[in-house]
Amino acid sequence: MVSGPVAIVLLIVAVILIVYATAKLRMNPFIVLVTVAFLYGLGIGLPLPEVVETVTSGFGGTMAAIGIVIICGTIIGNILEKTGAALSITQAILGVVGEKRAPMAMSVAGFIVSVPVFCDSGYVVLTPLNKALSVQAKRSMVTMAVALGTGLHATHALVPPTPGPIAAAAELNADLGAVIGLGLIAAVFSMAAGYVFAVRVGGKYEIGMELEESYDQLLKKYGHLPGTFHSLLPLLVPIILILLNSVAQFPGEPFGVGGFYNLVTFLGSPATALVIGVFVALTLVVKEAQPEARDQWIGQGVRNAGLIIAITGAGGAFGNILRASPMVPFIEQAMEGLPLGLFLPFAIAVVLKTAQGSGTVSIITTAAIMAPLIEPFGLNPVLTVLAIGSGAVIVSHANDSYFWVVSQFAGMPTELAYKVWTTSTLVQGVASFIIVLIMSLFIG
Repeated sequence: MVSGPVAIVLLIVAVILIVYATAKLRMNPFIVLVTVAFLYGLGIGLPLPEVVETVTSGFGGTMAAIGIVIICGTIIGNILEKTGAALSITQAILGVVGEKRAPMAMSVAGFIVSVPVFCDSGYVVLTPLNKALSVQAKRSMVTMAVALGTGLHATHALVPPTPGPIAAAAELNADLGAVIGLGLIAAVFSMAAGYVFAVRVGGKYEIGMELEESYDQLLKKYGHLPGTFHSLLPLLVPIILILLNSVAQFPGEPFGVGGFYNLVTFLGSPATALVIGVFVALTLVVKEAQPEARDQWIGQGVRNAGLIIAITGAGGAFGNILRASPMVPFIEQAMEGLPLGLFLPFAIAVVLKTAQGSGTVSIITTAAIMAPLIEPFGLNPVLTVLAIGSGAVIVSHANDSYFWVVSQFAGMPTELAYKVWTTSTLVQGVASFIIVLIMSLFIG
């Protein structure tokens, strides 16, 4: 196998190849990502059987994690759109915040939802609202996508009970309450930076979104639209179930370890929760449209999810082959001895996230590296967790499944996604880290 530095050079070549093939040659990202994953595995010298196993297990692992979530989320979105429920919710949101603040509404919604829910799942669940708001408020889908995506990203990386921050807090023996409290402060600034970027930069690009039927057409067709609360239920039920599952994992075992705990964790797994959400969504369908909804609407949702799933899985395959690369231990060893204060955990998390794609893996790995260094370096465990979380959102690109979820659900070309989405994650990660550094001036 090649050395760590050579593996890093090959990664740079691989990323350039992905950008060139998808943006300039207009090749399908699925084929590009899978092909580059195989080429990278061969380039770093993995045994041939291991290359195949690593690529396929990465694809399969990503599918196991979010495949059902994406399909069910797409079905729910399709039903919300066709019944007019998405428009009903949109009208309620616009009535509160006004059309000019539609991106802010989705940014805040993402910020709240991603505390208990993985950002991938949250983006899928909230996409129908984002799409409807984009049309109704006449805002570019680029702006709306970046606003929602960065809102979700902020709390996902910084606020327990999402797995990364809570695992890092445990690894570094950091006070969980302090991580939550200070993490929320840092996440607010991260969200705000993402929102400003979405409005100022995302607004320069236009992606037109069209609903199959307008608000007036749906009113004429059904006579009325579902109520706001009923329309929200297909979104609220999965979110609440996933939140309860997160609470069940808290230290102290708030739900015990018996039958009730097992029930909560079963119902609150993202796959189960989203399947339940599909059946809740079907209650929105008027009697006359039930046969069509059970067959054609659900079938269309499954078909629409196919390409998104394929590309997301390919991103997982690429990320997995990178994790098997010698560059990861090389990076860990090279940066471990540098006395850089809070910049050290931040920098390690940035490099690992950029190299292998998964923010959660970056957070957990960096925390494991930093655990023996907290005392010698005199670092505050809580601030170290937040520095790691800040670094773990930088930068989302082709090896990150969330990059493909955001870009594909928004209908964003890959070249444009690099310009606005990848850059926005850099902006929000730096913003939250600056807040962490300011906190360090007052907290020992």
